[in-house]
Amino acid sequence: MSGWHLQKLAGGLEVASPRPPRPHAGEPSRGRMRSSCVLLTALVALAAYYIYIPLPSSVSDPWKLMLLDAVFRSAQQVSNLIHFLGLSHHLLALNFIIVSFGKKSAWSSAQVKVTDTDFDGVEVRVFEGFPKPEEPLKRSVVYIHGGGWALASAKIRYYDELCTAMAEELNAVIVSIEYRLVPKVHFPAQIHDVVRATKYFLQPEVLQKYSVDPGRIGISGDSAGGNLAAVLSQQFNQDANLKNKFKVQALIYPVLQALDFNTPSYQQNVNTPILPRYVMVKYWVDYFKGSYDFVQAMIINNHTSLDVGEAVALRARLNWTLLLPASITKNYKPVVQTTGSARIIQEIPQLLDVRSAPLIADQEVLQHLPKTYILTCEHDVLRDDGIMYAKRLESAGVEVTLDHFEDGFHGCMIFTSWPTNFSVGIRTRNSYIKWLDQNL
Repeated sequence: MSGWHLQKLAGGLEVASPRPPRPHAGEPSRGRMRSSCVLLTALVALAAYYIYIPLPSSVSDPWKLMLLDAVFRSAQQVSNLIHFLGLSHHLLALNFIIVSFGKKSAWSSAQVKVTDTDFDGVEVRVFEGFPKPEEPLKRSVVYIHGGGWALASAKIRYYDELCTAMAEELNAVIVSIEYRLVPKVHFPAQIHDVVRATKYFLQPEVLQKYSVDPGRIGISGDSAGGNLAAVLSQQFNQDANLKNKFKVQALIYPVLQALDFNTPSYQQNVNTPILPRYVMVKYWVDYFKGSYDFVQAMIINNHTSLDVGEAVALRARLNWTLLLPASITKNYKPVVQTTGSARIIQEIPQLLDVRSAPLIADQEVLQHLPKTYILTCEHDVLRDDGIMYAKRLESAGVEVTLDHFEDGFHGCMIFTSWPTNFSVGIRTRNSYIKWLDQNL
């Protein structure tokens, strides 16, 4: 009697009555289903809350940018946890994640020969486009990758693809420098690496080996790599011992100064992907092996206040109220503290070193620089660094092309292939290569 059970009545008499139905084994109860739905909804809401950030309507592919930013933030948080647990430095951990997901071997194609070698002890990846019969000597670009002087590599997919495209479309030799990174080395070791590798490459016998025309060599880089490229260009043009000079320099959303973190672009894009202001200031502190205790004070320009004498004269060279057009300055106000923290400059004097901040170079240095291309993006804290440098170069008599993208964001030029293919990434890369083709 599987569906019945005995029920004892008064007096001891037992009768059969139906059993209450049992739920089928394996069929989830309504309570469990409800709990699962609630949990799933909560997880979706949490993910949406983590991913979503308000972005201007003009930015390229906003939802894709939100996802990219969320992935990068997640990697940063994992790296910070590793650092907190004492397992590794957070920048080493973060770079391990970046390189692990993007490292690419030196693979040659029918159009471009790719080899890994070293120039005077500095690792480089060389991309050789095959020459045209009518041009036995090729033009060349020395390229320096970005990453806050601490991240990325010449050997990750993004830079490998960029340099391959440059070599193929320009029929050129591209030398991508694998300079050492923070925290293993600090300023000015990165400069020393790119100087050594480039000087080696510019030797007549090396140029001859790669069939490079010594009169058609350019220097280029993006972000922190744009910083190093600008520094290199300034140093090489002052070096009387160097016979071969750069024909052009091409700087992609370069970081050019650490004196003012309240330019209009820093104020406008304070929390914009991929480079919020707080993160950029930390990159500077890491570059100089400084203390994170100074970060908040630097954000409000306490390090270059009016009572810090060393900074006052240099601040005049990046007076953005004069160097930027009204369409950029809008209603933004300069942040100049009357009293600040002189201790910051005392402990990190590199902040005022022209080798770290090429924007503050003397006019006499700027006037000897080669024809220049500067790419800037509207949604980037570094936008005004590039625009101010273009203005200073123009004032010094240098021919400058300022290529501004209203829908661009920091780092966009290397994001051209799936799943991080942005329309503005493709357009910036094409515009950059087109300028090189016309001017190198």
